[in-house]
Amino acid sequence: MTTARTASPRTARAINDRIALELLVEEGPLTAARLRELTGLSRPSVADVLDRLGRGGLVTVVGEAGEDRRGPNARLYGLVARRAHVAALDVRTDGVAFTLADLVGTTVGDGVLPVSDGGGPRVVSDVLAALEAARREAGIDAVHTAVMGAPGLADPATGALRTVAGLPGWHAELLTALREGLEGRVLLENEVNLAGIAEHRAGVVRDRDTFVLLWLGHGIGAAVVLDGVLRRGASGGAGELGFLPVPGTGGLPSATDCDGGFHALAASAAVCALARSHGLRAARAGDAAAAEAVVRQACAADTGERAAFLDELAERVAVAMAGVVSVLDPGCLVLGGEVGRAGGPALADRVARRLRELSPLDTEVRAATVGGSPVLNGALLTALSRTRQELFGSDGLNRGA
Repeated sequence: MTTARTASPRTARAINDRIALELLVEEGPLTAARLRELTGLSRPSVADVLDRLGRGGLVTVVGEAGEDRRGPNARLYGLVARRAHVAALDVRTDGVAFTLADLVGTTVGDGVLPVSDGGGPRVVSDVLAALEAARREAGIDAVHTAVMGAPGLADPATGALRTVAGLPGWHAELLTALREGLEGRVLLENEVNLAGIAEHRAGVVRDRDTFVLLWLGHGIGAAVVLDGVLRRGASGGAGELGFLPVPGTGGLPSATDCDGGFHALAASAAVCALARSHGLRAARAGDAAAAEAVVRQACAADTGERAAFLDELAERVAVAMAGVVSVLDPGCLVLGGEVGRAGGPALADRVARRLRELSPLDTEVRAATVGGSPVLNGALLTALSRTRQELFGSDGLNRGA
C-alpha cells in the first residue's frame, strides 16, 4: 500500500509560479486580484508568486487596470518581454523569411530574402547578415532559441537535415551556419509539421488532438498529430505523401523521384495542368502562387468547367487520403498549403463527400485558416514554447529566488 505524498514547499512554489506564468502568456497582463481568481491561490500566496517572479526577472508591473480605486490590486503584471528573444525561419527553394520576437511574442524584426538560380553559398551569408542586421536594429543581445522550418527530412534523433530529390543543398549549409553563428540553440523542423503546429495552436483544429494536415503547394506533404503529439517517424519522414503510390500517375515513385507518386497529381504544377485541361487559364510555370490563383478563381464561380475542375482535384485528393485514413483514422483532415487554403470549404466539402464513399471511417475535412506564412507562424510558436518551457521550469525560476 502506498501513501500519497504532499508536495514540498519548494515544489509547490515552483508549480504556483509556473501556473501564474502560463496564465500571463495566455491572458496577457493581469492584476493580482485576477490572478487570485484564476489560480484559486490566497492573497499572500499570489503576492509571494509575484515577488519571486519579479526578482527572477520574469514578471514586472506593466501598467494599471482601469479601476477607480488605485493601489497594489490595480497594478497590471506582465511578462518581461525582453527577458529572451527567439527567431523563426521559413526556408523554401525560392526564398527565406524570418521573424524575431520577444518573450511575449511581439515581432521586433523580420525580413524576406528571395532566392534565384537555385541559391548557393551566397544565400547562406546573406541570410546570416540579414538576421544580424535585424538583431542589432532591435537591440537584441542574443537569440535564445531559433527554429528553422525547411522541406526534407528533419531527423528527430540527430537534428540533421536530409534533403530529398529536387531540394537544394544550401538548406543544410544554412542550418550548419546558423548553429555556428547564433549564440542560442537552433532547432530544425519539417516545414509542413510547423504548419500543422500553427493550425493546432492558432487555427482550424484548436479543438482537435488528432488530425492530419495535408499540404498542397509547390510540393506535397503532411503533418500527423495523434493524441496531441506530432508524429515525425523514425527518420523524420512521416507525412512524405509526395511519394505515396496512387492510381493515375502512369508509374511508380522511386527512392529518388516522387514524380510517380501523389506529387504528380496534386503538386502545384499538376494542379495548373489540370486547370488548363478544363479550359481554365493557369500559368504554365505551375508554381504555388499560380495554383493558388486558379483554385481561388474556380471557387469564386463554382459552376461549369470550374466545378468540374474542383471535382477532379477533390477526387485526386480523396483517393490518396483514403489510404491515409485507413491507416491512421485521424477523424479530421485539414487541407493546407496554398492550394488547400485557397480551395476553402468548396474543395474541403468535395473531398469529404468523396471520402465518405471510399472509407467507412468518419473523417471531417476542414480548410486551413492560419494566414500569412503558416510555416513561419508554427516556427515562432515552437521557438516561444521551447524558450518559455526552459525559463518557466523550476531551474529557471529558482535562479532568481
